[in-house]
Amino acid sequence: MNSLWSDIFWAFWFFLPAGVANMTPPIANKIPLLAKWNTPMDFGRSFRGKRIFGDNKRWRGLVFGTLMAGLVGGFEYSYLVALDAGHLIATFVLLGILMGLGALTGDAIASFFKRQLKIDSGKSWFPFDQTDYIIGGILFSYPVFHYTVRQMVLILSIYFGLHLLIAYIGYLLKFKDRPI
Repeated sequence: MNSLWSDIFWAFWFFLPAGVANMTPPIANKIPLLAKWNTPMDFGRSFRGKRIFGDNKRWRGLVFGTLMAGLVGGFEYSYLVALDAGHLIATFVLLGILMGLGALTGDAIASFFKRQLKIDSGKSWFPFDQTDYIIGGILFSYPVFHYTVRQMVLILSIYFGLHLLIAYIGYLLKFKDRPI
């Protein structure tokens, strides 16, 4: 049982950069200096008569979320470096950036499919809206870190639940328009 709890903690701690990247864009929208950077990721273009990603996917969210993931990766992994001098901080910052970029790219890809399926922007597409960033973060970081099936299942389970909880808290704090 002790091993399960340490594995759960590891999964939470290790994948934290992707989780932070996923929740950063709504916060970036509230920062006055960043709010002026309003360019959509799809530059307003359409595919088959529908917006590629929609208005809610902006470059500020992708860039700010990816940078925050890199900072979180650098912070948490620099702690590990202090414990074991054999680790390279640049690798961990890169891993954080890849997780963050993957998380936000996974979210954008899900938005593309939502637009094509005529699901309104901002409406939940359960469970894809809760897992897209997790799958993207794992896929983008896999070239640097090879996950076991157990690690992927733990990460998916933990961050799926955390996504639901944090989305609801974001709704209560007025960062989000809908609870899920």
